Amino acid sequence: MPERAAVPPRTTSSRHVPIRLPLLALALLALVLHFTGALDRADDRLGDWLLAHHAQSRVPPDDIVVVAIDQKSLEEMIELAGSWPWPRSVHGELLDMLAPHAPRAVAFDLFFNEEDRFQALSDEAFSEIVAGQDNLFFASLRLFDGNLAPLSMLPASFGAEARPGANPDAKAVLLVPGILGEDSWRGGLVNFVADKDGIGRHTRLYDEIEGWRLHSLEANLATFIGTALPDRQRLRLHWYGEPPPTIAYSDLFNDLQQAEPVIAPTLAGKVVLIAATAPGLLDMRPTPISQQTPGVHIRTTGLANLRAGDWLSDWPARWPLLLVLVAGTALAFYRRASPLQSGLGLGVASLAVLAAAWFAFEANLYLPVGAALAMAWVGYGLLTVESQWLERRQREATVGIFGRFLDPRVVEGLVESGELDRERKPEAREITILFSDIRGFTTLSETRTPEQVVDLLNRYFSRQVEVIFRHGGTLDKFIGDAIMAFWNAPTQTEGHAAKAVEAALDMTLALDEFKRELAANGEGLGDFDVGIGLHTGPAVVGFLGSDTRMEYTAIGDTVNLGSRIEGTTKGVARVLVSGATKSACGADSRFNFIHRGQFKVKGREEPVELYEPVRNTDPSRAGGMP
Repeated sequence: MPERAAVPPRTTSSRHVPIRLPLLALALLALVLHFTGALDRADDRLGDWLLAHHAQSRVPPDDIVVVAIDQKSLEEMIELAGSWPWPRSVHGELLDMLAPHAPRAVAFDLFFNEEDRFQALSDEAFSEIVAGQDNLFFASLRLFDGNLAPLSMLPASFGAEARPGANPDAKAVLLVPGILGEDSWRGGLVNFVADKDGIGRHTRLYDEIEGWRLHSLEANLATFIGTALPDRQRLRLHWYGEPPPTIAYSDLFNDLQQAEPVIAPTLAGKVVLIAATAPGLLDMRPTPISQQTPGVHIRTTGLANLRAGDWLSDWPARWPLLLVLVAGTALAFYRRASPLQSGLGLGVASLAVLAAAWFAFEANLYLPVGAALAMAWVGYGLLTVESQWLERRQREATVGIFGRFLDPRVVEGLVESGELDRERKPEAREITILFSDIRGFTTLSETRTPEQVVDLLNRYFSRQVEVIFRHGGTLDKFIGDAIMAFWNAPTQTEGHAAKAVEAALDMTLALDEFKRELAANGEGLGDFDVGIGLHTGPAVVGFLGSDTRMEYTAIGDTVNLGSRIEGTTKGVARVLVSGATKSACGADSRFNFIHRGQFKVKGREEPVELYEPVRNTDPSRAGGMP
């Protein structure tokens, strides 16, 4: 007889989502992206975005002022100074007029390395004015192509520092303010410090060359105004949301020529940086704030950070944070949280991480969180794919399992809604049990070959199972030539007793139709008939069995009594039901129940009252024996 395949036992893997493969893939991907620099770029991109927005809450100090050679100044100074570059005497005149107003320091973010062959007197005038002031600083530049010069030959004013063990023969290519006397070379390097992606996020306090330290312009300015330098080579800049206080060069120059200057007195005690900011003078640099940041803003930001001690310190949080985020997400999937739940959890965690990175700026900390968040979401995607694939497999398996017991047309919907779950534990509930057995099977077997018998029974079972499914029943098993089915499990079924009775009656009609078809084909079945017994009561239903073989079935006294009732049908009625089933049908107008008497059944001391159900639309069966 046909028999259901065994249901696989519940195992740990069925209760939890396997996560090893997605995590292994994520680990390999993270290593590849790490060594290709992609993770660094992710950290930088998100860090730049956060920093640029956080900078809006920061206001630059008002005592570091930029005197800008902007487009306005180039246009307004053309009558006095001509086209750019202006004669150096113009700068000398500005310094001479500004000195009485006592700025704390004046730094030129301009290069004075080459003599003006056409206006040598202008260079001399500028040099003389510079020599008479002791608070002036001039930019230098380290080059990597050109003639090497010994660092030991630099004048003391340059500030080159020979560290213990420094190479006395160390050389470098430097662009220095050569038109000035060597005593006026105070200043420092203004090299742009770019990361691998070309963005300037740091300032370098010094260049290290074979034990020699050449300090930057902002480092020397900080030392001059009394700020101690930290023991590090470079700083991550903590940007401001707006430019430093800025005065147009032409405005300051014109103001100084007035009998009573207005702008110049405001510069008393302040650090003044004179720099070219006009777009055509090509001192624009890409930074987290803008792709076109004037180079002098990098120096003013660095100087302000040094003085306030609020530069950003890197906190290497990438790998610990990535581990925490991925572990939390993986644990959620492992415990069978839905992708939506896991995604919401990761979303909340991501917002918390972004908030932490934001507020870390307040503590002058820089948290690189972009790579960790990106990889956590990649991990979420991989785990979601794995989870969905596993869920699909489990759904298909569940459909395959319950499709043997229930109408396959409705199983898919029940699985989708979660009403069917092969993980469900056995449970006690009221069911209506049906046993159907063939009468005359022995005679049938004697007149046909085994192959013919099997074919005949399969065709018969197919029709009967179709009826059971049509009425919402659950096929339990075939027991030889008998059928066991029940109602109200695995899903709750309203009016299950009445549905079972109607199914039993339709099973008899299906048998009659089957016999007529066979007779028409010359395959008479003789006294082939059926007996069906039904009982309603409590039972335990679920997957029961051993670790190697499990079946979805029902057990309990209700099942035993249902089988015994089926055994009493011979010579009495095709279908008999217990009093419990009759009562469960209530006042259902579709049936009448004919009392067939009390019957003694095995395992029961008291006799059982049995009834034959008949449809109200079948007057021929309203009164007696079949």
